[in-house]
Amino acid sequence: MSSTALQPAPRVLDWRKGLAYAALGVPLAFVSLPLYVNLPYHYASALGMPLPMLGGVMLGVRMLDAFIDPALGRISDKLFGLGEKVAWGAAAAGSALLALAFAALWLPPSRDASSVAPWLAIALLLCTLGYSGVSIVHQTWGTRWGGGPKLRSRVTGWREAGTLVGVLLASALPSWLGWNATSATLASLLAVGLVGLHRVREPDPFPQASAPGGRGLSSPGASPWRHAAFRRLLAVFMLNGIASAIPATLLPFFIADRLQLASWQAPLLLGYFGAAVLGLPLWVRAAARWGLSPVWRAGMVASVAAFSVTPWLGRGDGAAFAVVCLLSGLTLGADLALPGALLTGVIQGTGSSQRDEGIYLGWWACATKLNLALAAGLALPLLSAVGYSSGTTAPAGLQALAWAYGGLPCLLKLAAVAALWRAERLNPTWKDRE
Repeated sequence: MSSTALQPAPRVLDWRKGLAYAALGVPLAFVSLPLYVNLPYHYASALGMPLPMLGGVMLGVRMLDAFIDPALGRISDKLFGLGEKVAWGAAAAGSALLALAFAALWLPPSRDASSVAPWLAIALLLCTLGYSGVSIVHQTWGTRWGGGPKLRSRVTGWREAGTLVGVLLASALPSWLGWNATSATLASLLAVGLVGLHRVREPDPFPQASAPGGRGLSSPGASPWRHAAFRRLLAVFMLNGIASAIPATLLPFFIADRLQLASWQAPLLLGYFGAAVLGLPLWVRAAARWGLSPVWRAGMVASVAAFSVTPWLGRGDGAAFAVVCLLSGLTLGADLALPGALLTGVIQGTGSSQRDEGIYLGWWACATKLNLALAAGLALPLLSAVGYSSGTTAPAGLQALAWAYGGLPCLLKLAAVAALWRAERLNPTWKDRE
């Protein structure tokens, strides 16, 4: 039975509610770009932290943070059980922690690697804990809308529109204003986002439904891992996520050392995310017409086609790489809007109660963190082992960087396409249209 049949009547997410809900996505994305793109390069180049040490610290912190996320998801379910005001208050507390820890990341007490490493570990852990807690509450808030494919894609589309605005700001402000002003901007954006979230009234719960085979509802707090559809979707999400996390981690190194165009980083990021802003509504409309899963597959294939030339780019190829950024940016909207919409459908289709979204989103966030941890914790030490170091001019090291940045992600993305194609046939409702 199609999950859309579970809805007694269609719901509408008008632009006012969409903007209010998207507002908190802006600072959450604003902080995520520096954490996953700028931070490794800053500690390696500006502070002289060795790549193996840097990769080890980031892998350890992100792994620990990742495995805390499911517990945060259960806490989120309990908070929403006490009322949306309680959940909002927890988001406000997490936002304060996030703003303070983010500012501390860019103000280490010294430049000595032995003291910088523990400072990075503690500040990054506090920052990511605050980020995770607020993100899970924010995503749960939107997931509770439920609905059919069209509404679900609109909810995630608004959230990810806020994400794109945030990364556009984050791609430019640090190089223009410095990290102190960037930290102050983050705090202000968090305050605005919390006001917006407070104004979005929580809808009535979506109807509870029997799971396939008439087995009835899952008990509150039941493990998402019991559901094959969730496992299949998460496997696709992780393969695709690692494919995206590796180039996100290596981008500053690729631009500075392989292309020899360090000053181009901010304009290239602006072009990439600007193209994503233009492409996002097109992917949302396409999903409403052709289905969530088929359109996501098409987006991944298009991304591989756009990105596959990067291993052959070299010094001075900035114009060609700018075209790659624009084309791959246009495909980003599929990765942003559609997996979350599929997840909401999985939660509904497995018969989980309305109070269980947090634990699903906690494991979803855990997978996201594992992707990023593996990208930083494995790619950087492996590159060091094959002769690459930040600032090198050795041809072998630069070629290894190019293949790690551009070749490996394409292979992982194609594996995700194959996994999604198989999962789609085992879960026909993923192809449902409104």
